[in-house]
Amino acid sequence: MAAMTEPMPAISLDAPAEDADAALVRVARGGDMGAFEALYRRHAGRVHGVILRLVGGQHGRAEDLTQDAFVRAWQALPSYRFESAFGTWLYRLAVNTALMELRSRRGQPLMDADDAYDSVGSIDSAGHTTALSTDLERVVASLPPRARAVLVLHDVEGWKHEEIAVELSMAVGSSKAQLHRARTLLRARLGGEA
Repeated sequence: MAAMTEPMPAISLDAPAEDADAALVRVARGGDMGAFEALYRRHAGRVHGVILRLVGGQHGRAEDLTQDAFVRAWQALPSYRFESAFGTWLYRLAVNTALMELRSRRGQPLMDADDAYDSVGSIDSAGHTTALSTDLERVVASLPPRARAVLVLHDVEGWKHEEIAVELSMAVGSSKAQLHRARTLLRARLGGEA
């Protein structure tokens, strides 16, 4: 890696997150892995969360894709133009990473061998088997992939149908229809309570 070109910025805890990210990005663009590691620590949880929802709760796939997203971010960092918040740019890159992987897996098994253990459950202290995720998370994970992707991007991440349509290569009307389908399936699978 290139030598650090700027000293590591002193980041105030009172500074807005966008300012702290921008300072870290400037240093990381110079090749400073410590600055990029700080960006990773700041954003890994949310990136992993959105990817986990997009891949239907498959933890192994989500972990791999989270790492892929950060590798791509490191590689693309020189092209980051500060036109939007770093977090916005990173989350879009992460979602695109997950969506590309989902497209490439069409027709393949939905669960990897490593992920099979994630769906089994664990024994709690009272000896009862407990689910590893809530009912809602399981139901969202059971949705068809395109409906799940539209639901997560629209209802969880706040994307507009126009943005979703571009990213998923579908018409805006198809995005709206997939969202309606996902919500209908959620209501039915949750017993009409959603």
